[in-house]
This record gives sequence, structure tokens and C-alpha cells, in this order.
Amino acid sequence: MAAEDEFREFAVARSRSLRRTAYLLTGDHQHAEDLLQTTLTKVYLAWERIRDPHAVEAYARRTLVTTYTSWWRRRSWHERTVAELVETEERDSADRVVDRDELWRVLQQLPRQQRAVVVLRFYEDLTVLATAEVLGIGIGTVKSHTSRALAALRVQLAPASTSSTGPRSDHAPHR
Repeated sequence: MAAEDEFREFAVARSRSLRRTAYLLTGDHQHAEDLLQTTLTKVYLAWERIRDPHAVEAYARRTLVTTYTSWWRRRSWHERTVAELVETEERDSADRVVDRDELWRVLQQLPRQQRAVVVLRFYEDLTVLATAEVLGIGIGTVKSHTSRALAALRVQLAPASTSSTGPRSDHAPHR
């Protein structure tokens, strides 16, 4: 099979997953599409140099994240908040949409690196080691970003009754 056909097969098979990851990183459908196209262009240009067929997926993910990071650093585009998250794939119940919207809002508040770690670890289901390789950071850094991000998500997503400043319900009041 010709290299161009192999690349086309890869692009067709993995574009949907890569697009979702790009959307989770950028928060915008058009930016996600641009990020995906830029990533696929870079992967295509490197296709002949990628010797191991199993390395293509990791190379594409790393390219996606590093391209996103360089865009963010250049600030050649900006994130914009939308009032409503538009679902394009399946219709969920109202409760699931509200939960997803709330999670989306909180995820967008995380620092860029923490967001990338959360997306790769929990959405893409990568291991700590694979996440470290994709992002080009140490395993300890992945673990600390994960810990900080999850702590921030827990605080932001906690029900209003548990985030009050009064005494916690699991302790007896002081007398």
C-alpha cells in the first residue's frame, strides 16, 4: 500500500477522536477543526519518517498538543465563552447536558497544561507515562498537574451546600 493511502486510512480512522481532543483543548469547534487540520498536515509531512506504525497515534497526539500549546503561546487565537455547548453527536437527556455543560465550563477554567493532562489522562485514557511522553514533561509533573486539576475540579463541581464556609456536617459542632 502506498504511503499516501496509508496516511489517508489513518486520517479517516483517527480524525474523529483527534477532533474531539482538539475541541476539549480549544473549546471551539472552528479552532478544533483548524488544530486537527494543522496536526494532520504535520503528520502527513512526517509520514515517511515514522518507522513504527504503532508510533503514528502517539506522534499525532503529541503534534496536536504541541501545536495547541504553540498557538496558545502565540495567542494567534483566543478562547471565547459560549452560553450553550452545542452537541453535534447524540441527543442526551437534559440532566446529562447540564452536567456536561458544567464540567465543560469548569474544565475551561483550568490552566492550559492541567487541562491538557486531564484531557489526555481521562478522556483519551492515556497512562501517566504516555501522557508525559505526549506532552514532553516528566511523570512527576503529570502526576502533580493531575492532582491539582482534580482538586480544582472537585472544588468547582462540589454542591453548593458542601462549599459553604460554615462547619462541615461530618463534624460535631464545637460547644
